[in-house]
Amino acid sequence: MTPAEKSDKPYYPSDRPGSFISRHIRLKSDVSSPRTPDLSSVAEVQQPIIDDFVAENFDELVQDHNIEQVTEEIDRFTDTLSAVDDKTNPPDVPDTVDTFSKIVEARIAKYYSGDNHSRFGKMTEEDSFFLQAVNRISKLTDAFSDFPSASATTTSLNRTSMALQRAMSFLEEELRDLLEGSRSKRFSSPVENNIKSTSTLSSSKNLLSINSRHDTSFTDLTINEDAEEEVFPGYSNDVVTKMTRIVSTMISAGYESECCQVYSISRRNAFEEVLRSLEIEKMSIDDVQKMQWDTLEIEIGKWIKAVKQCATVLFPGERKLSESVFPDHPTISDSLFGNLARAVIIQLLNFADAVALTKRSAEKLFKFLDMYETLRELTAVVEGSGSSSEAKVEITAAGDRLGEAAVCIFGDLESSIKGDLARTPLPGGAVHPLTRYVMNYLKYTCEYKETLNHVFLSKEQSKLSPFAFQLMTIVELLDESLDGKSKLYKDTSLRFVFLMNNGRYILQKIKGSTEILEVMGDTWYRTRSTIVRQYHKNYQRETWGKLLQCLSQEGLLQGGNGKVQKQVLKDRFKSFNTMMEEIHRTQSGWVVNEEQLKSELRVSITAVVIPAYRAFFGRFKHYLESSRQADKFIKYQPEDIESMIEDLFEGNAVSMARRRT
Repeated sequence: MTPAEKSDKPYYPSDRPGSFISRHIRLKSDVSSPRTPDLSSVAEVQQPIIDDFVAENFDELVQDHNIEQVTEEIDRFTDTLSAVDDKTNPPDVPDTVDTFSKIVEARIAKYYSGDNHSRFGKMTEEDSFFLQAVNRISKLTDAFSDFPSASATTTSLNRTSMALQRAMSFLEEELRDLLEGSRSKRFSSPVENNIKSTSTLSSSKNLLSINSRHDTSFTDLTINEDAEEEVFPGYSNDVVTKMTRIVSTMISAGYESECCQVYSISRRNAFEEVLRSLEIEKMSIDDVQKMQWDTLEIEIGKWIKAVKQCATVLFPGERKLSESVFPDHPTISDSLFGNLARAVIIQLLNFADAVALTKRSAEKLFKFLDMYETLRELTAVVEGSGSSSEAKVEITAAGDRLGEAAVCIFGDLESSIKGDLARTPLPGGAVHPLTRYVMNYLKYTCEYKETLNHVFLSKEQSKLSPFAFQLMTIVELLDESLDGKSKLYKDTSLRFVFLMNNGRYILQKIKGSTEILEVMGDTWYRTRSTIVRQYHKNYQRETWGKLLQCLSQEGLLQGGNGKVQKQVLKDRFKSFNTMMEEIHRTQSGWVVNEEQLKSELRVSITAVVIPAYRAFFGRFKHYLESSRQADKFIKYQPEDIESMIEDLFEGNAVSMARRRT
């Protein structure tokens, strides 16, 4: 084969069967016609054969021809073809058309030559010339295709169509390489990113970068706050500019679907790499259902992290990339971003749906609410995308299912309170585990007040906010449950201690939580405090009122002479001692957990009992001191009684023998 023959029919690596365009050879009209050139021989090439001669011919062709003059002639001839009214009578085709086609093909061959590999960088003059030349070939081919297949333009149509096809095949592969960051760059030089590793996402700069030592896909996710050039997902401004020019050229030539498919597949693959790096795996409903809660809780944490990164960094970056690569085609940009976002969102929502279907239990509520909040953050991100409406509906539906699960958990909590029907009282009248559990649970739920307001919105049946209504309902149910449990105590005094303990615990938790106090209100809190103080008074009257009757002077003196009846006095001391010992023995085993309440009880008891005993003891003890077995009646000094009171509510029985010593 002579050099001239070789230059007429070069072979190109982009014509290999793996190329999308080489598998779908067609004109932009996508309609078969006799004018469509037969490129089957090109598509059958199995291995790339670099025609160095043709590559070298590019420089010779440029030197042998005035490029500016050639392009002007092509433009004029294209305009002439377009202006012809009688399509059956085409004008003569100038030799410039064949020359221009050869220049385009030779430039493609030069790109494939070894000397020009890895030239990934800024647009050069040759790059700009090539893209402009492809646009001219495209317009010229369009103009030729308006004439009948049997006309004099058929040969030229085949020639320009082949040149255009090879250019599109090359640009398709070049766009794919730019997107995927292949090591064998041909259109510019490798990007060297200055990566500043960081373990957290920056809210001030969503500058997405990757470790480009491997590739320029969406992996090794970090935020590079120093690299001002890198404002797209893993791509420098130069690379984005290059992709934008290629995309514009392909769309203008009628290869929009091929261009979009390359972009979509590359970005979808990149996103899958990111999800894998975030440890997000596809799991079936059965997989999720079989997980122990501890394991599932970890998976939920990973999911929340991934969704938040999608919402705050990945999706905004992806939208910005598509808008930058397709700046003149907002509908295409919108559609590409929307379809990608929706595909990722569906995968994420499948997991959320599976979690919502797991067996409900109280400890899951907060994770469900975390997921619910995360999905709400995601909704705003898909606004304005091509498939935003459908994506929003699906996100909202998944959130509703999680919300319904949260409502059911609250319902289960109410049922648990109602169904906690203990048959035996809690020893010592201490704070009941149910009280601790419910109040701590409510304290944590207040951190999700706004979220729960959304969740309970459909159940609004009160002037209160939905969450406040639920909170009040649960506290009221807890009150009813505690009142029922208090009736299990046979000792009335202990019943009041139990109610006092639990009432004070509830008040303490509410006062310690600004959110709960705000919901319950000051009026409720004051009313509740009054009730608890009444429990205190009831206890004191029930226990110590009877004891104080022993210290009454009524009935001790005879008639009008005021003589003390010693036997009655002995009985009074004896009764007091017996009752005090019984109270001490019993109530030292009772429990008051809150130190302040314990102190308040002891102080109030001391204030009532000690002055009365001290006065009675001081006035009447000498009547018995001279009698036999005086210590049998006068067993305790006032100080001993004070010490016995200090032993109360410790939760353990105190030895009387130890106290007397």
